[in-house]
Amino acid sequence: MSIAGIGVLNDTCIELVTTFTKSRMLKEAVDVMQSMRKFKFCPAFSAYTTLIGALAEAHEADLALTMFHQMQEIGYEVNVQLFTTLIRAFARKGQLDAALSLLNEMKSNALVADTVLYNVCIDCFGKVGKVEMAWKFFHEIKAQGLVPDDVSYTSMVGVLCRANKLNDAVDLFEQMERNRKVPCAYAYNTMIMGYGSAGRFHDAYNLLERLKEKGCIPSVVSYNSILTCLGKKGRVDEAMGVFDDMKKDAEPNLSTYNILMDMLCKAGKVEASHKVLGMMEDAGLFPNVLTVNIMVDRLCKAGKLDEACRIFESMKQKGCNPDAVTFCSLINGLGRNDQVDDAYRLFENMLDAGHVPNSVVYTSLIRNFFRCGRKEDGHKIFKDMVCRGCHPDLTLLNTYMDCVFKTGETEKGRQLFEDIKVHGFTPDVRSYSILLNGLIKAGLARETYELFYAMKEQGCVLDTLAYNTVIDGFCKSGKVNKAYELLEEMKIQGQQPTVVTYGAVVDGLAKIDRLDEAYMLFEEAKSKGVELNNVIYSSLIDGFGKVGRIDEAYLIMEEMMQKGLTPNIYTWNCLIDALVKAQEISEALVCFQSMKDLKCPPNTHTYSILINGLCQVQKYNKAFVLWQEMKKQGLAPSVVSYTTMIAGLAKVGNISEANGLFEKFKADGGIPDSICYNTLIEALSNADRAIEGYRVFEEARLRGCRISAKTCVVLLDSLHKAECLEQAGIVGAVLREMAKSQHAARSL
Repeated sequence: MSIAGIGVLNDTCIELVTTFTKSRMLKEAVDVMQSMRKFKFCPAFSAYTTLIGALAEAHEADLALTMFHQMQEIGYEVNVQLFTTLIRAFARKGQLDAALSLLNEMKSNALVADTVLYNVCIDCFGKVGKVEMAWKFFHEIKAQGLVPDDVSYTSMVGVLCRANKLNDAVDLFEQMERNRKVPCAYAYNTMIMGYGSAGRFHDAYNLLERLKEKGCIPSVVSYNSILTCLGKKGRVDEAMGVFDDMKKDAEPNLSTYNILMDMLCKAGKVEASHKVLGMMEDAGLFPNVLTVNIMVDRLCKAGKLDEACRIFESMKQKGCNPDAVTFCSLINGLGRNDQVDDAYRLFENMLDAGHVPNSVVYTSLIRNFFRCGRKEDGHKIFKDMVCRGCHPDLTLLNTYMDCVFKTGETEKGRQLFEDIKVHGFTPDVRSYSILLNGLIKAGLARETYELFYAMKEQGCVLDTLAYNTVIDGFCKSGKVNKAYELLEEMKIQGQQPTVVTYGAVVDGLAKIDRLDEAYMLFEEAKSKGVELNNVIYSSLIDGFGKVGRIDEAYLIMEEMMQKGLTPNIYTWNCLIDALVKAQEISEALVCFQSMKDLKCPPNTHTYSILINGLCQVQKYNKAFVLWQEMKKQGLAPSVVSYTTMIAGLAKVGNISEANGLFEKFKADGGIPDSICYNTLIEALSNADRAIEGYRVFEEARLRGCRISAKTCVVLLDSLHKAECLEQAGIVGAVLREMAKSQHAARSL
C-alpha cells in the first residue's frame, strides 16, 4: 500500500487497533501503530485514544505516555479526557510525580480540568495515602467554579475513612447530605464501611436506619459492608444477627455468603460454615471458585486439613474446578502440617491440571521442606523452579536464604544474598535482617557492623525486627555501647523497643559487669509496660551472681516468681553456680531442691556445678551421692564431671572407685583430658600404686596429653619407693626434657 501510494483509511486503522486491544494483544497494537508511522501513514486520532485507554487499563502507563507524545508530534490536539486517563494510570502505580507533571502540562496547554479529572485525582492520590493532596484537589473543584458531585464527596469521604480521619469524614458526609431529598446510596455505603472499620458499629446501624427513614431500602452492598467489618473485628455472632435482619430488606448474594463463610472458618466454626453453604445452595446460588478458595484457605489455617481436603475433592462434582489459588492454599496447609510428601503430590497434580505455579507455591514448598529437615528436597524445589522458567520474587529469595542459614549453610546463605541483586531486586530490610541473624548465629557477629551501615546507606527503613537483630549482633560482638546507641535511636525513630531489644542490651551489659546500667535498663523496660520474660531476668541473675552480688540475684529471682514467671533450667543453673562460687554450698543445695520441687528437672550442667562445688569443700561423699543420682536420671556426665569426681574419690582414698570411674568413662566413649590424667596419676602414686600410675602415665603420653612437672615428681617418687627403676628412669627423662624446654623458653 505504501509503495502504491494508497493511504490507510481511518476506519481501517481504528478497526485494526480495536481488534488487537479487544484480544488483549497490546504489544501487537503498538507495533501496528509504529509500522504505520514507519510507512509514512498517519494513524487515526481514535486509534490513538483507544490504544492509550487500553494500555492505561493494563497498567502500561509508560507505553501509554509514549503513544500520547506521538499524537502530539503528529499534530493532534489532546484533550482533558486523555490527560485524565494518563493521570489515573500513573497515580494508580504510585508514580505521583509523573501524574502531577501531566496535570501541570495540561494546565500549561490552557486546558481546564473538569470535575471528572478532579474526582480521579481525589480517588487515586487518596488510595496511595496522600490525604492532603486529595483534600487539595477537592477544595480546588470549588475554587475553579465547579460543583463537587456525588462522586467527589463519596471519594473524599472514603479517603478520610481509610486515613482514620473519621470525624472529618462525618463532617463532609453531613455537608453532602444537607438539604438533599434523595440520599446517595454509594456515599451511605462508604460511610457505613468507615464506621465499621473503626469499630463504631452503633453509628453504622444508625446510618442504616437513617437510610430507611429517607425512603431508601438498604442494598445488599450496605449490608455486605457491615458484615465485612464485623468479620474483620471477629464479631461473628453479631454478624449472623445482621444477616438475619438483612433478609427483610435485601436478598443476600454470593458475596454475602462468601463473607459469612470466611469469618466462620476463621473463627474455627466449621459446622456453622457448612450450614451457611447449605443456605446458599437452598437460595439457588452455587459455590464459585472464590467460595471454595475461602473455605480451603481458612480451614487450612485453622488446622482442619481433612475438612479442607474433602471440600477440595468435592469441587468437581459441583461443577467448580480448582484454580491455582486453591492448589496453593492446600499445598501450604499440608506443608505446614508436616505432610510435605502429600503437598508435593498435590503440586504435581497442579502441574498436570495445566496450572502454572507461581513464586507463592514454590515459597511454601521450599519453606516446609526445610522446616521438616529435608533441606536437599528444598534445594531441588528451587532448582526445579528455575528450570521451569518461573522467576523468583523477593519474598521467595528471602525465605530461601532464611532456610539456608537456619541449616548452617552460611556461605550459601551469603551467596543467596548476593543473588538477590542478580535477579534484579534490591535487598530490603528483611533481606538484611536474615543475613545479619544468620551471621550472628554462625558466630560471625563482628561482620554485622559494616552490614548495618550498608543497609542504612541503601535507604532501608529499619523495623523492630531489624533493630533487634543488629542490636543483638552488636552485643554478641562486644560492641555494647553501639547497641545502647541503637536502642536510643530506635526510640527516636518511633520504633518501640520490645522485650527482645531490652533483653539483648541487658544481657550484653551484664556480661561485661556493667550491672548497674543493666539494672537501670531493666527498670526502664518495666516502667514502659514491656512484658519481661525469663531471658532478661536470667541475664541479670547470672550477671549479679558472677560478681558475687548474691543478695541482688536472689531479689531478682523472687521478683521473677512474683510476676508469675517460672524459672527455667538456665535461670536455676545461673543462681546455683553463683552460690557455689561464693562457697555457699548449703544454699546451693537448697536451691537445687527448690528447682526439683518446682518440676524443673536438673540437667548435666546442674549436677556438674554441684559436684564440683561439693568437691571443693571436700564433701566428697555427698558429691558421689549426686553423681549416682545423675546416672540414675539417665544423664551423661561431662569430662569436667568425671575429672572432678575422679579427683574427689582419689582425695578421700577411694582409689579403686576413682580408677574404676576412669575406666568406665573411657568405655563409654569418653576422651579424658590432661587434668583427668594428671589427677588420676597423682592419686595412684600417693596410694602406693606406682605401676598403675605409670600405665596411666604412658597412656596419657600416647594420647598426646600434657603431664605436669608436679605429676611427674609425685610419680617418680612413688616408682623409686616401689623400686621400679626402669620406669622411674623413663619418667625422670621426661622430667629433664621438660626442664630443658622451660629453660630454653626463658632464654628466648
